[in-house]
Amino acid sequence: MKLSTGMTVTIHSYKHNKKLHRVWKKSVVLYQDQHVLVTGNNRTKVIEADGRSWHTKEPAICYFYSDLWFNIIGMLKRDGIYFYCNLSSPYLYDGEAVKYIDYDLDIKVFPDGKYILLDEKEYQVHQDSMCYGEEIQEIIHRQIDLLKERIENKEAPFNLSDIRLYYEQFKSITKK
Repeated sequence: MKLSTGMTVTIHSYKHNKKLHRVWKKSVVLYQDQHVLVTGNNRTKVIEADGRSWHTKEPAICYFYSDLWFNIIGMLKRDGIYFYCNLSSPYLYDGEAVKYIDYDLDIKVFPDGKYILLDEKEYQVHQDSMCYGEEIQEIIHRQIDLLKERIENKEAPFNLSDIRLYYEQFKSITKK
């Protein structure tokens, strides 16, 4: 199903065991083609699997890929743009929500371009408890390398120009 620019969608993150992990209540579609979906949100409600909820603190531009095993969230903070990259299955949209499986590992990128790999212990625990197959593990590790390469080469969205353009578009759409 095709999404259209300006449409509001819900985002569902699942774990490998098919259990709902986290829900973002509202994100605005900014762009979609066969490879990528770009959405924007600001102060959106997030509901955790245990029912707790909170609101995001700053505007974010989110990139979901149909053929890559990660998604990227660019957070526009006062001191610069930070990226949070989730190792995940490619996304799908089923008419209800944008959905993907979260594979625990994350890469946080700082405004100066430095980055760190997060949640390795969580990945190890879930790899065993949720039985990540060898194929999944290989894909995840190849995708980490690809993501690091994109970060180091400042490929979109890490070159920041796309994030800024999409943020201006997001502001324009949400003003209406």
